[in-house]
Amino acid sequence: MEQQSQALARISSVETSAERTGGGTTVGEDLAVLAPAAAAALNLLADAVRRGGADHVDIVQALKAARVDEAFASVFDAASEHVMEAVDDPYDFDERLHADNLSGAAGDIRRAFHWL
Repeated sequence: MEQQSQALARISSVETSAERTGGGTTVGEDLAVLAPAAAAALNLLADAVRRGGADHVDIVQALKAARVDEAFASVFDAASEHVMEAVDDPYDFDERLHADNLSGAAGDIRRAFHWL
């Protein structure tokens, strides 16, 4: 008799929209795979809570222990730094605003996890 798995989920592959539409190889191909995979992993956790397969407190604590907030915020921090490094005029309002918004988003993510 086959034993049923106790795992919340088993991921065998991640299919991206680029793969479904037959998109060719591009510079951003890695991002086309990584970003949806990260979103899919978080959606699996949300689904596990909704189905009652996992305690929401345990999942939140696991996310905090894994420092998901810091990893997510660091993406926005890196993007903000990249914007400011690439700008010709450091006083360009539009570029600074974009960089400030990215940096602000990183701070908001950190604050959200702080209150959990």
